[in-house]
Amino acid sequence: MLKQLSDTDYGLIGRPLGHSKSKEFFTAYFAAQGSKESYDNFELPALTPEALYSLVLLNPQLKGFNVTAPYKVEIMQYLDRISPEAAEAGAVNTVRIVRDSGGRVTALEGYNTDVEGFRQSVLPMTEEMPEGSGALILGTGGAAKAVATALGKLGIRHTFVSRSTSASDTIGYDDITADVIAANPLIINATPLGTYPDAESCPPLPYGLIDSSCFCHDLVYNPATTEFMRRSAERGAKVKNGLEMLHRQAMASLNIWKTK
Repeated sequence: MLKQLSDTDYGLIGRPLGHSKSKEFFTAYFAAQGSKESYDNFELPALTPEALYSLVLLNPQLKGFNVTAPYKVEIMQYLDRISPEAAEAGAVNTVRIVRDSGGRVTALEGYNTDVEGFRQSVLPMTEEMPEGSGALILGTGGAAKAVATALGKLGIRHTFVSRSTSASDTIGYDDITADVIAANPLIINATPLGTYPDAESCPPLPYGLIDSSCFCHDLVYNPATTEFMRRSAERGAKVKNGLEMLHRQAMASLNIWKTK
């Protein structure tokens, strides 16, 4: 938790954060730009009003922060304003802190840069897909919501896949057949499964049905080759991790913090 005053400019909240490369990316970017700006991780055991109050109080220079699992949806209830895109996605991954001339916080604004980051990252894959093809989104959390919104902007229909299938637009892993894969060759892992240090885990897909017509995009980027990617590639699928998405959404976040 936060214990002392800090002069950091930007940061990341979530739990856990040991796998995240956001701080590494921003630190390298600021150094390359000759900037003295800083970016730090703020691991919060729980997302509460008290935790957010401490975050902004103990970091009077903080201009904004990114939000990662498991708080992308939960954070929305504590924000004063939410952008249309974040509202559409039903998740926030970027928060801008608005302060008055005296440094007092006057508003917390929520945005979603995951949508655009994923859209740009997955675009080359979608351009190779047969017309009318759909996508399977593994997971139903905040990241999955952003993926669904991005696919909608690309005109690609989607179906969520989850262990819980109470929603009408969600199927279970056991429901995935060869016909389902054929109709939905784009498969996106929007779960944390496979993230370091649990790198040997992966979504319980019927990997035997994957073939060279499939495109498998993992939002996980640490490790660089996830178990989901490895198993899919072994079956001939084209695979990609989430590092490009991370970089693109990070730069979009920085643009919001600096220009809004």
